[in-house]
Amino acid sequence: MNKEKTFTIFGGTGDLTFRKLLPALYNMEAADKEGLSTQIVIVGRRDYTSETYRDLAREWVEKFARLAYTVDVYERFSRRIIYYRMDITEEESYEGLNEFYKKIEAKEHIFYFAVAPRFFAGIVSGLKHIRGACEGKVVIEKPFGEDLLAAKSLNRTMEAFFTPENIYRIDHYLGKEMVRNIQTIRFANPIFQNVWNAEYIDCIQISALEEVGVETRGGYYDHSGALKDMMQNHLFQILTIVAMERPQGPAVEEMHQEQMKVLAALKAPEEIAENMVLGQYEGYRQEPSVKEDSVTETYAAVRLFIDNDRWKGMPFYIRTGKKLGKREMQVAVVFKSPLPGLEPNILNIKIQPTEGVYLQFNIKKPGESDDTIQAKMDFCQSCLQINQMNTPEAYERLIGACILGNRAWFSQWDQIETSWNYVDSIRKMYAERGLLAYPYPAGSNGPVEADRLLEKYGHAWFD
Repeated sequence: MNKEKTFTIFGGTGDLTFRKLLPALYNMEAADKEGLSTQIVIVGRRDYTSETYRDLAREWVEKFARLAYTVDVYERFSRRIIYYRMDITEEESYEGLNEFYKKIEAKEHIFYFAVAPRFFAGIVSGLKHIRGACEGKVVIEKPFGEDLLAAKSLNRTMEAFFTPENIYRIDHYLGKEMVRNIQTIRFANPIFQNVWNAEYIDCIQISALEEVGVETRGGYYDHSGALKDMMQNHLFQILTIVAMERPQGPAVEEMHQEQMKVLAALKAPEEIAENMVLGQYEGYRQEPSVKEDSVTETYAAVRLFIDNDRWKGMPFYIRTGKKLGKREMQVAVVFKSPLPGLEPNILNIKIQPTEGVYLQFNIKKPGESDDTIQAKMDFCQSCLQINQMNTPEAYERLIGACILGNRAWFSQWDQIETSWNYVDSIRKMYAERGLLAYPYPAGSNGPVEADRLLEKYGHAWFD
């Protein structure tokens, strides 16, 4: 273990830490990844000692870690964990944290803000009392502000203390195996690379569907909704990876430039009612911390265009929603049919819960007939146990990238700002026309109006 490198989690007693961060750090220990072992400081308000916290964390690691739990590995891992009790909202308490860091000889800091964005500014103010903190790295969780103004204010606060290149805005979807695989599928296979454009593709669909409702997040979600919670960050990031030009080199900046070109080319629909459907599942207003008269959308489907040479005139359909009939995240590329009556070729990149690639294409029906039938190839990457064991989970991969200083798969501020601008503009257009979210039954496919959105343009959701 490198004692000089210290990974501090603010919000160390929350669900994110227990369900994701600690299991990810344990996986890195179990995989014996050289250079990624750090001493781990857990900051929380609860009255724990390091020993009691380690015992508490044990059951979460055992339940949620990707790699097998063993007593030996956990004991080795837990020795790296130090619990520090403090109230992160009291600035004077950071002077005590500074003394604590001196005691444990912490020199290279990585701070993880596993708390709500409203606490970020206060933590940054407190970190001014920590020697060398401004030279460290910081990982912040989405949402990156509740709206564009809040996001800008938050960004100014962060960049006034940390250098921009040391701010890691984590979007765990960018750490998922099949999201990372999109570039390989596109650029390492001429059968796809050469037809990845509007001349050959009829439409591209990006779906992120959830079976669960808002659960305990009603207070946050009722101020956010599906467009802000999922579309403007997660799904727009995936959109840029699907649609961007091939980066001219391996440099992080070149990938980000290509992603930004996609976001800058997003074309706002002229008639919002013909291009967007919002929905709200029945029973949402009875969820804890949700207003009785809430009009917040729990479902959103958008038809949009990228105004550049590659994609001009070809629609992208993006949908996301809660309390639907299944949990599924995928990118479906629907190719144009070469002849009337032929079923289209479809490439489906499955992101979660199943990871893999599905391909649908046409062949001649066996026998004397010249009729055409569909053939389907389905590669399930996550079905193979060896792949499960060898594939890091999203948080594991992204935490490791941060420790090593690899910024390629983190959201950048210009991307976030551009996405916010686009989503704010279409939300405003929707509201100005007096449009409301359509109700839909829990456990359904969402509002039927979302199906009709595609039907009137000759398309259908790929399921």
